[in-house]
This record gives sequence, C-alpha cells and structure tokens, in this order.
Amino acid sequence: MKTSKNLLLTLLSVALLSLGIRPAQSADVEPASGLFAKAVARLAQTIEPAKDAAPVTFTTQLKIVKADGLPKELAGQKFDFAWQGPDHLRLSGMLNGEALAAARDGQELWIYSSEKKFGLLGSADAALFSTAPDKKNSSVLGPIKLPLPADQLTILPLLMDLKSLPDETVEKMLCHVVTAKAKPEAIEAIKELPRGTFQFCIRASDSFPVRIGYTEGKTDVQIELVDPQFAPAWPESKWKIPARDGDHIDRVGRDHVMRFLAVMPQMLGEKIATLGPPTGERRVVAREGNGRLEMIDGTQVLFVKGTPEEMGQQHGKLMRQGVRDLVDHILYGVGVGSSFEKGRWFLGEIESAQKRLLPFMNARYLREMDALADASGLRREEVRLANFFPELFHCSGFALFGKATDGGVMYHGRVLDYLRGLGLEQNAAVMVMQPEKGNAWVNVGYAGFIGSVTAMNSKHVAMGEMGGRGEGNWDGKPMAQLIREVMENANTLEEAVEIMRKSPRTCEYYYVISDAKTKRAVGIAATPQKFETIWPGQTHPQLPHGIEDTVLMSAGDRYEELARRVQAGYGKFNAAGARDLMKRPVCMTSNIHSVLFAPDSLDFWVANADSENPAAHTRYTHYNLEELLRPEKNLSQALP
Repeated sequence: MKTSKNLLLTLLSVALLSLGIRPAQSADVEPASGLFAKAVARLAQTIEPAKDAAPVTFTTQLKIVKADGLPKELAGQKFDFAWQGPDHLRLSGMLNGEALAAARDGQELWIYSSEKKFGLLGSADAALFSTAPDKKNSSVLGPIKLPLPADQLTILPLLMDLKSLPDETVEKMLCHVVTAKAKPEAIEAIKELPRGTFQFCIRASDSFPVRIGYTEGKTDVQIELVDPQFAPAWPESKWKIPARDGDHIDRVGRDHVMRFLAVMPQMLGEKIATLGPPTGERRVVAREGNGRLEMIDGTQVLFVKGTPEEMGQQHGKLMRQGVRDLVDHILYGVGVGSSFEKGRWFLGEIESAQKRLLPFMNARYLREMDALADASGLRREEVRLANFFPELFHCSGFALFGKATDGGVMYHGRVLDYLRGLGLEQNAAVMVMQPEKGNAWVNVGYAGFIGSVTAMNSKHVAMGEMGGRGEGNWDGKPMAQLIREVMENANTLEEAVEIMRKSPRTCEYYYVISDAKTKRAVGIAATPQKFETIWPGQTHPQLPHGIEDTVLMSAGDRYEELARRVQAGYGKFNAAGARDLMKRPVCMTSNIHSVLFAPDSLDFWVANADSENPAAHTRYTHYNLEELLRPEKNLSQALP
C-alpha cells in the first residue's frame, strides 16, 4: 500500500483545488488588478460555467515541478487532467510504469489499472456489504463547485497581501508572476482561506495561470498546467471506465470509493510528533460509565470495564474520533487501496474471510464490537471488518529470564513490524481491560481493535505473536481474539499453551508466551494443522540458536542479530538492555510498536513509531498494570 501507485488517486482533490480557489486567490499589485480580475473570472467560469453557456471540456497536463512536503515520488510526475462542469472529472498518468486513471462520471466514480486489468466502479445502486444487501449510498452527488461563493471571489484582492515579482517565461509564453497571502483578518472572516503563500504565473496573452505554487512550513509545491485548452464537450462514452476485454471490473458501493479518495490525501500528509521527555503527568480526559480515558505522559490509556456491551460502549464513546479515524485509514485507505496491488476487491475478500471465521468467534467479542460501532457512530459491518486487520501482522519477540538476566528477572520483548505510516500510530492506546468474566489484562493496541497482538494479564502471563504464511486458511478463531482468550482465561503458562493447542486456528503464526510465576516461557509455531512448542534452550530448523533461559522468535537476519545480541549481553540484561535488543536491525523500518514486559512486577514499557522513527528508536513510556488496576481513589495522582 505504501507505494506511489496510490498517489495518483490523491491528485483528484489537488487538481480541483488547483483550478478553483487557489488560482483565484492570486492577484497582482494595482497596475495588474485588471489581469487578476480576468484570471478570477476565467477560472470561475471553468469550474462553474453559466447555465446558458455551451458545455466545454477543459484539458491540461499537470506537471509536478516541486513536491517538498509531499511524497517524493510525485516530483517530476505528469498527469493528464480533464474537467467538464458540473460533474465530470478525470485524472490519469503513469506511476512506476503502471497506467492508472480515476474519474467522476456524473453519479459514478471509478478507478482503473490497465496493468492489473482491474477497476472499481462505484455506484449508488451497489450494496455496501454482502452481509447487509439493503445498505446502499443512494444519495445524489451534487455538482462540483468552487470552494468560495462568487461574491467572495470578487473581493479576494482586498483580502490578500499581494506582491509582484519579475516576469517569467513558461512554455515560451510571457507570464506575470505574483504572490498572494491571506491577511489574518481575512482568515478569521473566511475560515476556508489557506494560511500559506501562493505564487502564480499568469499568462499575459489570456490571463490564465499556467504555474501554481504553494508554500507553508515544510510544504513547497509547484504545479505547471501544460497546454491548457478548452474544447467542445466530450461525448459521454469518453468519461466511462476504459475497460478492455478480459479486464475485471468490480461494481462496488460508491461510498467505499468516495471514502478511499477522501482518506488517501489525508494519509499522505499526516505527521506524528516525537514524544519529549516524560514528565509524570497523569490526568483524566473523559469518562463513560465505569470507563475512562487518561493521558499518561502524553500517551492515551483507555480503561474499560464490565459486560461486552458496556466495554464496547465505553470504548466507542471515549475514543470515538480515534475509532472513526482508524476505520477510515485501515479499512478504506489501506484496505481499499490494496485492491490495486492485488487486482482483487479487498472488501469482498475480507467479507469472505469473515464468513468462514464467524462460526469460531466468541459471541461476547462480537457483542462488544457491535456496541463499540454503535457508540462511535460507525456501521457494525465496518468495525467487524476492521478488527480482522491484526491477522496480517508480522513481528519479532523474545523472553529472557534466569541466567540470562541481571538478578534472574523475566523480560518479555515484543516488536510489531507492520503498517507504519498508514494510520495506526496516531491512534495508539494502552487499554486496561477488566471484563466481568475472566482476568484483567492490558492490551497494547489501537483505537477500535478489541483483540490483541501484544498483551499481559494480572496473573503475570505475557504474550505476543509473529505472523507467517498461510493467508486464506480462515476456518478458525481470529489470531487476535485467540490471544485475548488466553489473556482472560489463562492463569499459568500451561493453561495458555492448552488454550492455544485446543483452539481451531487460522493461517501460520508464531507466539512467545511467558509466565513470571514459574519463570518459564515458550515459543509456539502453529498452523491450523500443526502445533509445535519450542522451550528455552531448544532449537528449531528456523531457530537454530538454542540459548539457555531464553526464547527467541524472529526471522532471517533479524533473528541472527537478536541471537548475537543476547549472547553478547548474556547474564547482564536489565530493563534498559532488554529494550535495546529491539533496535534496528532486529526491528524493521516498519516497526510500529515495541513493548517490554516485566511480568514479575507487572511493569511494562511501550514505544510507538512517529513520523521520523521506527518505534524501538522512540521514547518508551513506563506503566505498571497493578497500579493501573487500582481504584481511582487509591491513585497517587490527583484526578479531576
């Protein structure tokens, strides 16, 4: 998903802005005020032609001259753009040798890859989910309009700080160059006005802007409109998806395509700040029933307690925006976008998987998901489907104890390598789970996920997983929910192993489970048919370095480096040393979170990736499960 192929699709919104509000904000100083007025009028007529005007199609080639602050793959790219008011728009081009196109054709939206012979046709008549065939997006799409009303466009020169720069030649044509920046009082009055500085090269011959630049902070973007032309309206057939014989075109709910086109531009521009030094601050942000959301040292800690319905309600209400954001990113951004990598409709595939998983799923967890969806204002189908994403995680893990550590303290490390930069990190949360039945436990996860891939319970049992192969073997319990069952029902290592052994399983996964009460740990290699245990000191064809009082699970060179580090520091590991084991190259650049559990004391440390660093190279935040489980009145911190 994190490839430049999907970047083409985000340019639909960029192109609209380029031909709408942004050029309209350009202006010259007083001697060129007439030029500015003509440019505004031309652009307004392009986007919103007069009702009695003959229909025309505007075409140009968009050349990305500068792309600082955007994905670097965009720099130098060229895309063909066509627009015909009020509801036809098309963008196409080559990215990494693949031809992609996307368009709005009246009430339909489509995206097409000629190389994959695959396309999505978003229609209002298509069902959104196979499990809910009556749910459709039957609303009428309105015409595409300028972001500002016409009367506000006419007064833009009065709202701008304008500067004239020396003339330039663009495509052998003389152009006047002006910059425009909205005045503070204008931004206050018209919230839609951008805060950065625009630069326009306005063609002297016809007042049309042929280069548009925008600068704000680290963003510095310039787009040239090469050979802009107005021609008689295209026939309807030219706006249709350009499928050929043998292509596979999926007709899907229009809402899914709309959500994808809305989410992708947001994902490309998102930044996550690096956490500063810990301050010890702890405060309650919100409450819902017996649940609450706290901020601890700048990190989100969610407390949920009670029945499945109560826990889902608390989760959905307290993390409503995070849940909605994560579903948008994972289901509609990453998920729908992956259709073009595979040449298959993602939601169709995951719904097929869900149908096979459902007979094995714990009904309590389904009730919790549905309550979470209701409380966060999402469709139940969306939350259920989003909860299958942990099935694709890949990672590393280890347990050290006895002779391997300083004082024999048990440390359990867990590295999650998956989906960094695509929407999970900003919705990271430590979740303190207190179900009405079963053990209390901590889930290191993300808003909206009720299963787990990284966890420790109040009985001093910790667990993490590593994804393998076997995608498609869905006749079993989802991995993330199986881990949750272990946390809530296992009091010992032996009980945890038996739950894993007896449960119907999916795909291929590797696990590390530790139990501080007995100072024992185990590695598990499991498929639906096979269940192998690797005890401390034992070897395995894929794990050849058996080291006493350790369990090490990783793959390839990462495993070799982890074993080398453990051998080098053997007998000396403390918490800091154990955390250092997870640094590159043991973790991958995709490392989204790294966690160290000390099951003896129930201490644990969590690091989440930011925009600059994989998780293991960011700040770890320290927590203690026993302290988090204390009633609020016993907390040392003053809570509001």
